[in-house]
Amino acid sequence: MIEIRYGSQVCGELTSAASREWLVPDGLGGYAMGTVGGLRTRRYHGLLVVPGETPASRKVGLVSLDPAVLLPSGARVRLGAHEWVSGDVDPRGFELLERFDLADGLPRWRWRIGDVVIDRELAMLPGRSCVAVVHRLVSGGPVELELAAACTWRDAHGERRGDGPPLRMDPVDGGAVIEEAYRLSGPGWSPQGHWWRGVYHREEAARGLHPEEDLWYAGQFRDTLHRPGDTLSVLAWATDLEHEPPPGPQVVAAARQRNRQVVAAARPADAVEATLALAADAFVVRTATGPDVVAGYPWFGAWSRDTMISYEGLFLRTGRADLGRELLRSYAATLSEGMLANTADTGRVEYNTVDGTLWFLHAVSRHVTVTGDTDLGDDLLPALRAVVDAHVAGTRYGIAVDPTDGLLACGAPGAALTWMDARVYGVPVTPRHGKPVEVNALWVNGVAGVAELAELAGQDADGLHRLHERAVEAFRKRFPTPAGWLHDVVDAPAPAYPLGGAAHHDDDLLRPNQLLAWSLPFAPVAPDAEALGHLGAGLLTPLGPRSLSPDCPGFLGRHRGGPAERDTAYHQGTVWPWLIGPYADAVRRAGLPVDDLFTGLEAHLSEYGLGSVSETADGTAPHTATGCPFQAWSVAELLRVRR
Repeated sequence: MIEIRYGSQVCGELTSAASREWLVPDGLGGYAMGTVGGLRTRRYHGLLVVPGETPASRKVGLVSLDPAVLLPSGARVRLGAHEWVSGDVDPRGFELLERFDLADGLPRWRWRIGDVVIDRELAMLPGRSCVAVVHRLVSGGPVELELAAACTWRDAHGERRGDGPPLRMDPVDGGAVIEEAYRLSGPGWSPQGHWWRGVYHREEAARGLHPEEDLWYAGQFRDTLHRPGDTLSVLAWATDLEHEPPPGPQVVAAARQRNRQVVAAARPADAVEATLALAADAFVVRTATGPDVVAGYPWFGAWSRDTMISYEGLFLRTGRADLGRELLRSYAATLSEGMLANTADTGRVEYNTVDGTLWFLHAVSRHVTVTGDTDLGDDLLPALRAVVDAHVAGTRYGIAVDPTDGLLACGAPGAALTWMDARVYGVPVTPRHGKPVEVNALWVNGVAGVAELAELAGQDADGLHRLHERAVEAFRKRFPTPAGWLHDVVDAPAPAYPLGGAAHHDDDLLRPNQLLAWSLPFAPVAPDAEALGHLGAGLLTPLGPRSLSPDCPGFLGRHRGGPAERDTAYHQGTVWPWLIGPYADAVRRAGLPVDDLFTGLEAHLSEYGLGSVSETADGTAPHTATGCPFQAWSVAELLRVRR
């Protein structure tokens, strides 16, 4: 894997250290997460974040373990880091960090206090909501080490304040059970029990969200480290609280070994691919209903569109075809009226995308093509044919094949059905009603894929072929623009008319959605080098294509500010790294070189979400990363397309 290591110049400078984040997942949707410098900058940061019934319904438990070293001289040196509403950062333990590195996906810190050197390693027990934090004396000593446990128990999207009841603490051997939800265990436990008030999260403030919370100081662990090699370990775990996990060093060693096996199973061609293979592992989780995909950390759960776009990269490029087969079957069971369930993150199952189902057709087709698993194709074929039939007949939100040209139309008042689905105060920013270009590319691709599966099963596919040919013919007539690229939407309601009005127009804004018309396996048109040149000039950045060209009206180059400002810019110029996949595919199909396309994204692996790829970035230079630091489809598409 690539080397991710920082010395005191990065670790000791707060802005640099606090803008680089690490993630250690538990395989269930929970995680430990923080920054290189140890400063919690998000409400989502913590050492034990516990998944709920769905991956998105997480709760924050153990927030931090703040080390303090008691030297033989009597001096007490604090190594933690917190920011307060007063503006103070205290303590400032990051100033004593001489190194941080990410080794086998696990974070490791090393503090130097003169001739005393302490390091910390952290790991989660795969398949269990359990974190182990191991401190080791590297040189110097003897010293006493204290670890102050700051806790909470709240929804990951919220805060807990000290004006409410204190956290319940029940004493147990070696520690305490907090709120009957999770347990702390380690040597020399001394319970305390009072609030630390006014903790400040700078990233939440930057996102226009409430940035303050209070933390419960539950107590401290304490032990003497006599000689180099001595350790002090603390465990924290949820569920099955009576069943104590293995000792901390064993948890770390097991996690390291597992991560190496994950990388080996992917058979990476180089260090970058090895890093991406391990990054991909974070998003593949086990839930009560089977395997699923976390769309992004720290705030997303499972979304079918993201899952299906990510499918080939996360499952087929990493040696997880058997798990992928299970996932595809599970998702097929959610089909209703020809539509795949979108998400349950909102608390209910929603069917509100036009493209998620079409990406599902693509994922099944790719699974059978790449693995030769025709049994899965045969089993799912009736459901896939039913999807096609439902789209021809018409389903929710005006999604239906137009009988006049065979293209797929969609749209309903207030709906945002494509992947460009941002809303501001309930109003879609880019509604894209009509016949979006990528939706129809996916429709053409999906029908052809189902026809191929039908033929492999020995079934008649003539009707599917006629449907496909008609859509391709219409696509080639309707979507090209005089400027040389493709319309983003045809037959869109004219601005002066309400949805369903008599007048329509064709939207020729330069957006990346047309890439799918050139890049999919059954793409409706062949890529054109001149058109790709226009797209590259207007859209391409070091971290992938923009969602809108700067030359177009409505372009917004900064994905910053409060929720309304960010959502307004989300698809109006913001960079989306996942689009590097279809862009590179189209370039390859045009016979052009692609090697230089990935340089910026490869460098990005050590810039924001360490060892991973962000959700988004600013549309203007320097294209600073935004959104989730760890995003499934960004990782999956880079992993897929590099090979």
